[in-house]
Amino acid sequence: MQIKISGHQVNVTPALREYVESKFDRIIRHFDHLHDTQVILSVEKLLHKVEATLNVSAGNPIHAEASAPDMYAAIDALSDKLDRQVRKHKEKLTDHHAAEVRAERYA
Repeated sequence: MQIKISGHQVNVTPALREYVESKFDRIIRHFDHLHDTQVILSVEKLLHKVEATLNVSAGNPIHAEASAPDMYAAIDALSDKLDRQVRKHKEKLTDHHAAEVRAERYA
C-alpha cells in the first residue's frame, strides 16, 4: 500500500512521516485490500487537523478526519477512527450465514 502524505501550511518532517506510517501499519494488519492512502496534515490557528482517504479494492473509499491541539494526538485519533471503519468494512464483506443458507437450501 502506498501512503501519500502532504501538508497544508505544515512541513511534513521525517518524524511525522514515520509516525503516520507506523500508525497505518496497524490498519494494514486488519485488512490487506487497501490500495493507496492519501493523508493531509494541516494547521488552523491552534488546532491541528489530519484527514485521510483510503482506497479499498471492493467498495467506496473510506474517509476520516480528526483534530486535536497536538499533531501526534490528531494522528492517533485518526488512526483509531480509520481502524474502526476498516474493521466494519471487512465485517460487511464477510458472509457469516453462508453455511446456514446452504444447509436450508439443500436439506
